[in-house]
Amino acid sequence: MGLDSHVNTFGLQCKQKYGERLKKLTIDAKFTCPNRDGTLGLGGCTFCNVESFSHEHGTLDSISEQLAKGRERTKGKSSKFIAYFQAYTSTYDEYCVLKQKYDEAITDNSIVGLCVGTRPDCVPDQVIELLASYQRRGIEVWLELGLQTANPETLKRINRGHDFEVYLDTVGRARQAGIKVCTHLILGLPGETHDDYLVTHKAVIAAGVDGLKLHPLHVVEGSTMAKAWRAGRLELLSLSDYASSVAELIRYTPKDIIFHRVTAYAKKPILLAPDWCAFRWDGLVAIVDNLEKLGGQGHYLADSCF
Repeated sequence: MGLDSHVNTFGLQCKQKYGERLKKLTIDAKFTCPNRDGTLGLGGCTFCNVESFSHEHGTLDSISEQLAKGRERTKGKSSKFIAYFQAYTSTYDEYCVLKQKYDEAITDNSIVGLCVGTRPDCVPDQVIELLASYQRRGIEVWLELGLQTANPETLKRINRGHDFEVYLDTVGRARQAGIKVCTHLILGLPGETHDDYLVTHKAVIAAGVDGLKLHPLHVVEGSTMAKAWRAGRLELLSLSDYASSVAELIRYTPKDIIFHRVTAYAKKPILLAPDWCAFRWDGLVAIVDNLEKLGGQGHYLADSCF
């Protein structure tokens, strides 16, 4: 059995709503980040590949061209797509610029959804209303907030540049406007343990999110963490420990919350460690094995110790 048998996945929800799994077509819309343009800081978060932050970004293609290439790569796998503004902080610009870019992304009839990845401190009311206007037009809208952790000391340690209270405020305003929120969390951040993951997870669930995206910490070339890893000062999660922690978080998650992702991978040579993150399916297989043995989503919610 696969992940869908144990978890309320985004793919499963799309299939039920649209009759097929929607493919997310990633877009680099030339955004930047306040944590590296000098507004908040210049170094970025410690896990980011700062050396990749060039003015040209990864592509010179327009948004329409990127979407066309994405559709071609997934030809035959889906007829409906989500435009996914993934790169950098995708709400960090003037309103008119954001509207122009979002509008361009949804002009094609095959685009039925809009997913915008950003920081919780870069979502003013005007942006929330803009996203809500697309939803009123029948577009599937998701606001993806990179929180990573609710631990205030860890947020400082990784040079995140915002606190948990900002996240709570943004989630509240977004959900009041009817915008679905997916929260991105990283397991394995320096100084954190399994208990920290549980605390963050509980706080995020209490905030009222609609979706979760889980990610193992992996060290990439060009990041501040790469220096700590090379110096032997950074301990990373093993595959078994990561799978065990993720599976337990899933068992503590209400069944109506949608998991957009439960693991991730990176390619060598950009990836430095851990080696298991270089393989797309290893993490997923280990998580599913654990869920099959100990129970799936929502299984532990009756446990009074949570």
